[in-house]
Amino acid sequence: MWGALAVVYVIWGSTYLGIRVVTESLPAFGSAAARFAIAGSLLAATLAAIRGFRSLLVTWRALAASALVGILLLAGGNGLVVLAESPEFALPSGVAALLVALNPLLLVILRAATGDRPRLPTVGGVVIGLIGLAALFLPGLGVGIGSGPAADAIPVVGGLLVLIAVTCWCVGSFATRWLPMPGDPFVASVYQMFAGAASMAVIAVVRREPAPWAVPDVPAKAWLALAYLIVAGSIVAYTSYVWLLHHAPISLVSTYAYVNPVIALALGALLVGEALTVQVLFAAATVIAGVALVVSTERPKNAATEPVG
Repeated sequence: MWGALAVVYVIWGSTYLGIRVVTESLPAFGSAAARFAIAGSLLAATLAAIRGFRSLLVTWRALAASALVGILLLAGGNGLVVLAESPEFALPSGVAALLVALNPLLLVILRAATGDRPRLPTVGGVVIGLIGLAALFLPGLGVGIGSGPAADAIPVVGGLLVLIAVTCWCVGSFATRWLPMPGDPFVASVYQMFAGAASMAVIAVVRREPAPWAVPDVPAKAWLALAYLIVAGSIVAYTSYVWLLHHAPISLVSTYAYVNPVIALALGALLVGEALTVQVLFAAATVIAGVALVVSTERPKNAATEPVG
């Protein structure tokens, strides 16, 4: 469990920068569709080679549930973040990751609405994390690292797109506890990726985006970033996330939204010059404090008392 969390913490924190690099040269939804179509195909081929083709067979109900979750998580959750970071809306990658930190708050609201009352320390951890997030929007205290736009100068439309993406992601993540998902989380990942890729391909056609392979003069760094998103971001990290949804408390899983922004901000500042101010450092420290509280509250019980399934 903790290994899967570490993968989601670190790798997903780096994918925000990868998305920015890709969308500087390739269309937003077209590149995202290609990313998950290729990742889903590679994962399906691997499962078929190891376990046999029959391991990919699921019921129609499980297939429909996987498709719905894939559309919410990937087309809605990931696709809108990709669009927000594209030159069309120019949301800095670190700021996008910080806005995604609203995820735990929405999950707590969803839990309360369905009768699953979160523990008081869990709510406190979310509040502390959100205080750190709110500190990001205070008047700037000076640039510490990087020379990009100040963190409080957030493109409004790009920010709204990420907020919609967070809502889609939370609903999709929460729904996995209630829908008839495939028993194997890796098989569920395959069909979620296919559904997300198909829906994003339709959106790309509606938006009249060019096919990624038809775009001229794409720099090598964009293709390398796309390859990283396919292998590390999708096959490794996304399947780890889906596995966690089946085996860990939802509040513990959602703590990735607090750690990812710290990694994204650091990489954005060091590699592409996004501004990292004193207030951002303060916000990041507060966010980590919230993570520590939620993680300590939602820590799994002794292995002897953990349910198997």
